Amino acid sequence: MRRATVGESRDPCHSQTPYRIIRTVPPAPDVPAVSGSFVHHGHRLSYTAFGEGPRWVVLMPGLLLPATMQEPLARHIAERGNHVVTFDPLGHGASDRPVDMGEYSVHAFATEVIALLDHLDVDEAVVGGTSLGANVTLEVAAIAPRRVRGMIIEMPVLENGLVASAITFGPLLVALHFGERAIRPVAAFFRRIPRWAAPFWGNVALDVVRQDPGPSAALLRGLFFGHTAPHRDVRRTIKAPALVIGHHRDPVHPFSDAGMLVKELPSARLCEASHILELRFSPARLSKEIDRFIDHCWAPKVRRSQRRPATRQRSA
Repeated sequence: MRRATVGESRDPCHSQTPYRIIRTVPPAPDVPAVSGSFVHHGHRLSYTAFGEGPRWVVLMPGLLLPATMQEPLARHIAERGNHVVTFDPLGHGASDRPVDMGEYSVHAFATEVIALLDHLDVDEAVVGGTSLGANVTLEVAAIAPRRVRGMIIEMPVLENGLVASAITFGPLLVALHFGERAIRPVAAFFRRIPRWAAPFWGNVALDVVRQDPGPSAALLRGLFFGHTAPHRDVRRTIKAPALVIGHHRDPVHPFSDAGMLVKELPSARLCEASHILELRFSPARLSKEIDRFIDHCWAPKVRRSQRRPATRQRSA
């Protein structure tokens, strides 16, 4: 099957290094799900595993969001015979939420992913995430390249999105820090709303405001203090194949960051989403691209010992 080049507008998914799918895993009728946790540096970190098999995929949420946001995608991927884990980094979802800003950084989150793989006794996995989870994915690939079979990078926040991120999350940090006493009873009120009373995505949104504001403020301070992603010189050395998903009309996750990242990574494919919520509410097209990418990552012909840098294609 021929891949469209970057210059072809009829296919919104473009490839710097086209690939051919070797095989397709048949869907599984039932997807078992098991929740678990482990202790890393004195803190409990939570995860949920979907499906079974030797092909592992780890998915992470966006900033302050719970890993349950990735559950529909995780179930879809698991139905194709993959073993998928949704992971709450420290300060997110069901994981511990300390109030020390020093506990939070992109690098710390990346070491937690590596600790998760160690806990599960997994040598390597396709690692992915949304927004903050995308940046953490890049950090994992930078510090532990042998553990990363491939990267699913949705909405990365890199150099072009820094100003908009500061404008967006700076006031939130101020509100959480100085308004903690006023916000705490509001969060307690939302925690009293039973989960059965709201739809799935309603609960994902409510989980953000149900959180105690103190740890959320500490998390934001920690991220503001540290680096948000590997430096571009480091990104250029990451050899793991990547599927980069971006969209337009979003200054925090600008499409220019996604395009820049595809040019930097030696083996990357760019897929353009129609809007920020396409993978959440109209997932068929993007889910298919993710399926094909995971098949590509786990195909025998792209084992790390056999992988070679591919020649970039130019637009027609």
